[in-house]
Amino acid sequence: MIAALFPGQGSQEIGMGKALYEGSEAAREALERAEATLPGLLKLMWEGPEDELRLTANQQPALLAVGYAAFQAYLEAGGAPPSFAAGHSLGEWTAHVAAGTLSLEDGLRLVRKRGEYMQEAVPVGKGAMAAVLKMPAQTIQELTAGIEGVEIANYNSPEQTVISGTAEGVAQASERLKEHRARVVPLPVSAPFHSSLMRPARDRLHHDLFQVELREPRFPVFSNVLAQPEHRPGMIRELLLEQITHSVRWVEILQHLKAQGATRFLEFGSGRVLTGLVGRTLEGVEAKSLTTPQEIAESV
Repeated sequence: MIAALFPGQGSQEIGMGKALYEGSEAAREALERAEATLPGLLKLMWEGPEDELRLTANQQPALLAVGYAAFQAYLEAGGAPPSFAAGHSLGEWTAHVAAGTLSLEDGLRLVRKRGEYMQEAVPVGKGAMAAVLKMPAQTIQELTAGIEGVEIANYNSPEQTVISGTAEGVAQASERLKEHRARVVPLPVSAPFHSSLMRPARDRLHHDLFQVELREPRFPVFSNVLAQPEHRPGMIRELLLEQITHSVRWVEILQHLKAQGATRFLEFGSGRVLTGLVGRTLEGVEAKSLTTPQEIAESV
C-alpha cells in the first residue's frame, strides 16, 4: 500500500517546482492554476528573493502548489493512487487538496490567509521554537512540565521533538534540557507555531474556512490532531482549525500508517524532510522523495 506524504514549512527552496512545470503537462496545469489564483507566486518560487519566499504567508501556498503539482505529475505518469495520505502541518492541507476535499484554488487562498494570521498572532521576537534531539519525547515532557510558556509542537521522530512558546519559556526549557544532555537547536522561525499562542490565528481562520465547501476525501487523510484519518467534511474543518494550536503527532501518524499496511511512503513536493523522518521512525518500509519528473518516472 502507498502512503502519500506532503511536507510543511521549511521545505521551500528557490526553483521549487520548475522542473515539474517544464517536464509534466499535469504539473504545469496545476502550477498555472496556482499562478492564476495568487499572481506572482511562480516568479517568487523560481526567482525569489529567498527572504520573501521564506515568509509564512508565501511559503505555505508555494509548498501547497508544488506538492499538488508533483502529485498530479505522478498520477499522469501512471502512478497508483495512494491508499492513504498525510501531511506535516501545512502539508495536511496539501493532502486534502490532493484528495479532493478542497479545490486547489480554495486551498491556496486559505493557506495564504493561514500564513498571514499565524505571522500576525504573536509579535516578532516574543515567540520561539527549538528542536530537541537525542532525547525521548516523554522525558522532554517531564522536564518541561513546570515551565510556563512552553509546549510540545512537533513529535517528528523518536529522537526529534520540537518545543514552542514564548521566547522566555523556550529559553528556560532549552537550558534545562541541555543540563540533561539533550541537544537543543533554536529554529529560525518567525512565530511559535503549534502552540496555544496561535489561538488568534485559529479564531481568524474560522470565518474563512467556514465560507468554503469541503467534500469527503477520495482516500483517507490522516489528521495531525488525531493521528488517525477523518472523512467527515464537518469534522475535517474543525480539525484543520484545531491543528493550528495543537501538536503535530507525526511519529504516531507514521506508525499508524504502517500498522494499516502502508509499505511505500512517497513524499510529494519540495525537499526530502519527511523521507528522512520515515527512515528514522519506521523499519522495513520504502521511502522516496518525488520532486522532479525523473524521480516520479523512476517511482512508477
